[in-house]
Amino acid sequence: MTGRVGARPIRTDRLDLEPLRADHADEMSEVLGSPELYEFIGGVPLTAPELRTRYERVLAGSPDPAISWCNWVVRLREEDRLVGAVQATISPGFPGPAAQIAWMVGVEWQKRGIAKEAARALVDWLRRVPVRGVLAHIHPDHQASAAVAAAVGLKPTADSHDGETIWRLSFDA
Repeated sequence: MTGRVGARPIRTDRLDLEPLRADHADEMSEVLGSPELYEFIGGVPLTAPELRTRYERVLAGSPDPAISWCNWVVRLREEDRLVGAVQATISPGFPGPAAQIAWMVGVEWQKRGIAKEAARALVDWLRRVPVRGVLAHIHPDHQASAAVAAAVGLKPTADSHDGETIWRLSFDA
């Protein structure tokens, strides 16, 4: 992999993964506004101005030119509204570049397969970047995120980081 990778639009049967823009902050502050979303990952919901500031920082890109920050909001087409977000941080590694991924779906839209569909689309996109593998850090008690990871092919490892289990999927070379 040479140079930075940028998020591109991704479409699934029900979803549009739109590359993140700062002006998504108003709608996303509502989507991500439930404190229960932060039970396993920590933190608190951000106000729209705080989220806009965070998005502007993310959109400026990693200070390390070898690392790409790729971020999307998830739009549910049938409701024409944002319902969550997915992200990938692509870094050099051995035996090649790897992507650390994460997903979050607003409480109102959970248990509808949206996180699985969005994460699957993200992993499929990453196969074409290309990266050599994908990993996710998941709290051991977060059964819903573990189910998403398993559905897209990641498997838990014996490794952990900050109390979270590292899940991995290696792509064939």
